[in-house]
Amino acid sequence: MIKVSVMYPYAPGARFDHAYYRDQHFPMVKELMGDYCLSYSIDRGIVGEEAGIPPLYIAMGHVYCVSIDEFQAGFSPHVAKIMADLPNYTDQIPRIQISEVVPHFEAMAVV
Repeated sequence: MIKVSVMYPYAPGARFDHAYYRDQHFPMVKELMGDYCLSYSIDRGIVGEEAGIPPLYIAMGHVYCVSIDEFQAGFSPHVAKIMADLPNYTDQIPRIQISEVVPHFEAMAVV
């Protein structure tokens, strides 16, 4: 499984409408991508490395897909519509990262 992370850097005075991103943009992305989007999650940056320091990213959205090919099949036909929605919620240019989701296994207790 892969995760496509769309990260919006924090900048003083940056505009980001979290409600629009949550209630309009990401549901639209999910609808357009259909079954190619297994799920998605959204992060809202609140603080940086310590109290009083701004977050590195004001927001992050993550799309989970089976593979890069599946992501491209679901996203590519709709890229123009998805990108055209950006000005409705932000003035920031997103940064993109595609990651492999690595399964986590709990350590077994030795008896």
